[in-house]
Amino acid sequence: MSGVRRIPVETPAGTFEVWTRRAGAHPTVKILVLHGGPGATHEYLLDLEEPLVSAGYEVYFYDQLGSHFSDRPEDGSLWEIDRFVDEVEQVRTALGLGPDDFVLYGQSWGGLLAIEYALAHPDALKGVVVSNMMSSVPAYNEYAERVLMPAMDQDALAKIQAMEADGRTDDPAYEELLNEHHNVHHLLRRPVEEWPAHVVRSFEQINHDIYVPLQGPSELRSVGKLEHWDRSGDLHTIGVPTLVMAGAHDTMDPEHLRWMAEQLPRGSYHLSPEGSHLAMVDDRDAYVAGLLGWLRGLDGGDT
Repeated sequence: MSGVRRIPVETPAGTFEVWTRRAGAHPTVKILVLHGGPGATHEYLLDLEEPLVSAGYEVYFYDQLGSHFSDRPEDGSLWEIDRFVDEVEQVRTALGLGPDDFVLYGQSWGGLLAIEYALAHPDALKGVVVSNMMSSVPAYNEYAERVLMPAMDQDALAKIQAMEADGRTDDPAYEELLNEHHNVHHLLRRPVEEWPAHVVRSFEQINHDIYVPLQGPSELRSVGKLEHWDRSGDLHTIGVPTLVMAGAHDTMDPEHLRWMAEQLPRGSYHLSPEGSHLAMVDDRDAYVAGLLGWLRGLDGGDT
């Protein structure tokens, strides 16, 4: 596949390789895409490729260490936020990206990483996109408990929570209940049988050795290492232009994301009115219009 490059990444457990692929070319806007999960793959974000490249931008898709096309070391000590941030910095350096051209795009868990990277390496960035990720996991959990769970079929919710308590999240019945009562409303607003193949592939390849320690076994709230993560009080220190993207039907509270944009010194906000957590798929036109409009402004209107 053209544009593919495997980049060595040094870690406390040794040197491993991560997979990247470049599409398009642009002198002053080069976008590095951070997927979610944690432990998913870049594939569910492929709907971004055609519109970004057609608009003239340069895009780097990338599977984080432990994810599908990259090396998958079996060492739980590697799945820490700071280690992932250092990995992103090594990838940026290897790709030769910097403050004149480097735009970091992160979706869901990737948005968390983008926030952490912007706090750790502000001088490396031209701009940041935080898509479908709140700046506080406690606030995310509170939104799920206050808004999303009460709106669910309560019998189904009780069955889902009982299976989680019993450690039966690998039971196909658990996934069926989630798909019917949660995912088709808040993850991707289409019948599961109509989900695009590249989205299905990405979720089928998720590395649960990363996902479960960080997110926890529950799909409805975070109870893993990320449970207490909260950077809301630090948003005012991120000085680069930052776009916060939300879906009206997301698992993430769109009003919290609007508030995030207001806290950022150079923040912008875009809402996809028909979108869910994967608004780039189920409300693609609105999502892409918001992203491209912001990128044009970031680049002085010249693409």
